Amino acid sequence: MSKPIISVRGISKQYRLGAAKSQDTLRDQLAHWAKSLGKQQADASESFWALRDVCFDVRPGEVIGVIGRNGAGKSTLLKVLSQITEPTEGEIYLRGRLASLLEVGTGFHQELTGRENIYLNGVILGMTKAEVRAKFDEIVEFAEVGKFLDTPVKRYSSGMYVRLAFAVAAHLEPEILVVDEVLAVGDAAFQNKCLGKMQDVAKNRGRTVLFVSHNMAAVQALCGRIIHMGGGRVLGDGSPDTQIAAYLGEIKKPRTDTAVPLGKVVECRQLEFAPNPIVSGQPLEFTLELGAKQPTQLIDCAILIYSVYGQRVAILDLRKPTGQFAIGPDAPFRCTGRIKNFPLVEGDYRVGLFMHCSEYYSDYHDLASLTVSAATKEGELAPYAANFRGLVELECEVKF
Repeated sequence: MSKPIISVRGISKQYRLGAAKSQDTLRDQLAHWAKSLGKQQADASESFWALRDVCFDVRPGEVIGVIGRNGAGKSTLLKVLSQITEPTEGEIYLRGRLASLLEVGTGFHQELTGRENIYLNGVILGMTKAEVRAKFDEIVEFAEVGKFLDTPVKRYSSGMYVRLAFAVAAHLEPEILVVDEVLAVGDAAFQNKCLGKMQDVAKNRGRTVLFVSHNMAAVQALCGRIIHMGGGRVLGDGSPDTQIAAYLGEIKKPRTDTAVPLGKVVECRQLEFAPNPIVSGQPLEFTLELGAKQPTQLIDCAILIYSVYGQRVAILDLRKPTGQFAIGPDAPFRCTGRIKNFPLVEGDYRVGLFMHCSEYYSDYHDLASLTVSAATKEGELAPYAANFRGLVELECEVKF
């Protein structure tokens, strides 16, 4: 039997609380050191473990999905595997070149053009200029950024950036491809294109893929094995059906944490629906409260409703016509609302947020769940099964 291409042995990662941002990169560490000069060091007890004693092996050619709630440790694990940040404890053995596509903003030099960054990434992966040139046209065609190749990537939109970053990571033929939820930035057509490319890389070229996603349908279609994480630990490791069922059962339970981090500045303190369960077609009320560790502007916000397998089915737009919301440690954002006739058919739904503050923006998944039960109307025929009726219950009057 061949040796594992990835061996993870007792990996743990500790962060100190109270820092405005984590010091993952050399740039962050230098900035933090400069700011801390002359200041008393924080108490070592003010810390938390983002990863705790994580162990697993990955065989060559395996396609592994990594799933879990926000804060489970998925992205931290990929950063450690990609050598963006060092583990506090434990060891990792990599037996092959690794390319990663993590959060928007990593992997490219902002001042260089798209063309220059393609060659730079190839050199980092140990390829010659001739090898990169042989793949260059495929990368440009896949990314659909030909007109902007000689423009610095700092001027790219988030969608353009992600398209080029994925194309570079997937086409430069690393032995290991690591992809985070960053694909959510692209449109549906590009997401499908990326999933198809990952299938090709894994099945036809024998590459190893680690894929983090909240889209259970995509994970189930792509992956032959799933690692389920929670609280920085591995909760389960095995078949997609077993691990997805365990995860979906987990997200139906109310969250016990009082505040869920939404990035490094904003946190979700409350996201609730009443009544829950709700009868399809009946009124539904919601409450949302966001806090912030430092003053910032809440530019956009929307509640996202997903099917149990991760298909987005509706949003609640919470933008204010008159502008942004100023929030801070003592000035939370709070809103309530009422949906007159909740139209979704019976079933379980996952609820998240899109949040855009001054510093960053992203989707945040599985902050709450919602159960919808079927409406019963006296004198009417029994409805078709929910999976036959789609997702939305339309009211209509029929004349014969």
